[in-house]
Amino acid sequence: MQPRSYLTLSILSALGVFVSAAHAQQTSENDSQEIEEIVALASPIKDSQTAAIEAKRVASNVMEVIAADTIGRFPDQNLADSLGRVPGLAIERDQGQARYINFRGMPFRYTAIGFDGIDVPGAENGRIPRFDSFPSVITRRIEVNKAVLPSMTGEAVAGYVNIETFNPFDREGFSADLDVGMGEQQLGGGDVEKFGSRLSFSNDSFGVMGFYSKNSREQVTDNREYDLGADGAVNSIDMRSYKLTREDEAYGGRLEYRLDNGTRFFISSLYSEFTDLEQRNQYVFNFATSPVGPVIENAPVYINRLLQDGEYSNSTQTITLGTDFLVAGWDVALRYNLTETEFSTQLPIIYQSGLDFLNDFAADIHLVDLDLTNIEDPIITSATPVDEIVYGPTSTYAYKINSPLNVDADKIKLDASKDLSFLGLPSTLSIGGEYNKREAKGENLVDFDVLAFIPAFGGAELDVNSFLTEESWASNTSNSINANYWNNAGLRAAWEASGAELFPAASADERTHIEEDITAAYAMMESQFNWGSIVYGLRIEQTDYSSVGTLLDSETGEETPVDYSDDFTNVLPSVHLNYNINDKAIARVSFSSGVNRPTYQEWRAAASINPTATPTAVSGGNPSLKAEESYGLDGTLEYYFAPASIASASIFSRFVDNVIYTDVQSVDGAIYGGQPGETWELSGPVNGSDGEITGIELNLIAMAEDFVPALMGWGVSVNATFVDSEFTTIQGETLDLPGTSDLIYNASVFYEDYGLSARLNYQYRDEWISPIEDPTEYWGEQNRLDFNIQYVLPENITGPVSATVYFNANNLTDETDLRYAGNNTVNQSESYGRRFLFGLRLSY
Repeated sequence: MQPRSYLTLSILSALGVFVSAAHAQQTSENDSQEIEEIVALASPIKDSQTAAIEAKRVASNVMEVIAADTIGRFPDQNLADSLGRVPGLAIERDQGQARYINFRGMPFRYTAIGFDGIDVPGAENGRIPRFDSFPSVITRRIEVNKAVLPSMTGEAVAGYVNIETFNPFDREGFSADLDVGMGEQQLGGGDVEKFGSRLSFSNDSFGVMGFYSKNSREQVTDNREYDLGADGAVNSIDMRSYKLTREDEAYGGRLEYRLDNGTRFFISSLYSEFTDLEQRNQYVFNFATSPVGPVIENAPVYINRLLQDGEYSNSTQTITLGTDFLVAGWDVALRYNLTETEFSTQLPIIYQSGLDFLNDFAADIHLVDLDLTNIEDPIITSATPVDEIVYGPTSTYAYKINSPLNVDADKIKLDASKDLSFLGLPSTLSIGGEYNKREAKGENLVDFDVLAFIPAFGGAELDVNSFLTEESWASNTSNSINANYWNNAGLRAAWEASGAELFPAASADERTHIEEDITAAYAMMESQFNWGSIVYGLRIEQTDYSSVGTLLDSETGEETPVDYSDDFTNVLPSVHLNYNINDKAIARVSFSSGVNRPTYQEWRAAASINPTATPTAVSGGNPSLKAEESYGLDGTLEYYFAPASIASASIFSRFVDNVIYTDVQSVDGAIYGGQPGETWELSGPVNGSDGEITGIELNLIAMAEDFVPALMGWGVSVNATFVDSEFTTIQGETLDLPGTSDLIYNASVFYEDYGLSARLNYQYRDEWISPIEDPTEYWGEQNRLDFNIQYVLPENITGPVSATVYFNANNLTDETDLRYAGNNTVNQSESYGRRFLFGLRLSY
């Protein structure tokens, strides 16, 4: 969306806010509002903290709550940033932007995500939630369940994040909210734009609500990658500059009708999409003799150039039709949900190589000097300007990546609860069941075409050098190679205009087609004692799945159909004890269990086979892969020493069997259509064992006025998590689970008074292995310092409309993120610059 479009929407939405306010002021004789959501009132930070802490206090399990207003008062770019402040949760970023959540040091897919109690498939690979596509405008509050109840999905091995969306009955009559902001990404001077709006109306029986949000960020990512030996040998230096435009867009609404007897009917919808438009400018300096650094002179290199105009995207569309009613003393909730997720990677890359593959790998050698004294800023000087190197058609190739995966999911869910006396105790019995039907289809194309630009072989004739611009790289480091940007978009357009097929169909061994049915039932009892409560119950999940694919003979190209199906049942007990030590202290002990099914890429039946190898070698998916099974213990002590303050300490552990990772393993060839009893050697996803995660969480939220009245308005929020994890491979080797940082902590200092609120927030996580990278690699420690300040304009200026101006600043210390290879040498450094945003919120 262009800035002018944002301005138009902003003006129209602002008018809508004031018109709604004026209309309601004239027609309503009752100014009271029924506000069920956790939202700021007179003292925004304190009031939202009070409500969130009270929700945690009365919960039946170990959980955290994030208030709607708390999200708004941090410089959060998306919900991943918001969740990253919860004790035990760590953020994994992509090019500086929060994307994934490591829940207590566990892999991404161990976290389940839901909307209003309906769990939905993760947009990435059917299992992995992508929190960068969900904006704050949809959020009423976030519940982070660390110990799951039987009524919650069994897929929540690490935890269950339930996003409660806004309900039109949260506010009586007309209401409207608008949030608009503009700013800049410092590196590259890219525009940052934010727009969010929500309108609702309700009376005694009818409510309607709609929302729309769009955020856009233009940025440059300054990237350097390395292939270094442990002895200091330099194999290659990779210099990249990415131009990105990242957008998230969401819209939806809710229509609800209520009867006088408490029955209600509703339909709700949410569509959320994240798009990453990425232009890559890349030079790879391959050192022919692998000289030893850090300072090297006159080193012979051949240079590769890669130019890309690609797109990453993911979306989630979920529609729920529901009704709540009372029958024979039972509170019944019936839901039907339809969810569609789409995940896509499309990267058409012009790959110009310093090696001529069609002429005996002849190398075009250049001499360069290298200074690696500062590993974050390698200095390369070349006598030949890199932009002026001319690559012939036999050294210019098409490198094509296309990986779509679409998941369709239908769910019908029934829950019922009834208050009763059980064993003489006031209790609540909850029972329910659900049926999930999911279908996943996708492919993974990785194509390297050496004939793509040789007209004599039917390739496109393309003058790549004509697309060089005069714009120099924007860089936090030294642009020592004096590189300019290429017109990647124009280059792609010319490539497409030549008639080339940028994204041909993937080979048969890279396709995914899985059908999965999950049937679940549970029973849960919560009994009240004079000292607290006990919640106990059982959930049973039955999984039936089929995986259809093709076995591709890498020698002959012969294709053999593979159709694998299986089923399994998981019995998942849980017990939660909540003990009120006194009126300020609560102790909780929980036992819970869960199951994590393989991703659809891992479960695919498609693979390639080399029948001439001994034993027969197969590479691809593993449809016989077992689901990961877990059980865990949690113990917490919570001290509520003031309405808006809490001190807590927790210990936790999770034990996981059948840990999924990538390795080489002997399997029965019958899995892929071979003879039963034949031993084949699979390179792909396999099951390890003895996974274990243990940790300690410490948390403090405090208002300074509770200790020193003179410090009215000041407060702190501090939490730290110490985690250790391991699992055993099929060779008996002990490794860390991906995503585990030994130490995670967050610290915030805030102030609010006289309509002004300000917050400085710091996040830190220790090094960790990324599950989306090579498992031999790991990310170094990361820090982030962010700042937010807001001012609520006086009511005598704004009237019935609440108006807030705000300023956000992200990554104030301009961090550089480092990744390390298995030999402990740096293999990537990345920086993005600071981000600033000014904005206005209007609410009625």
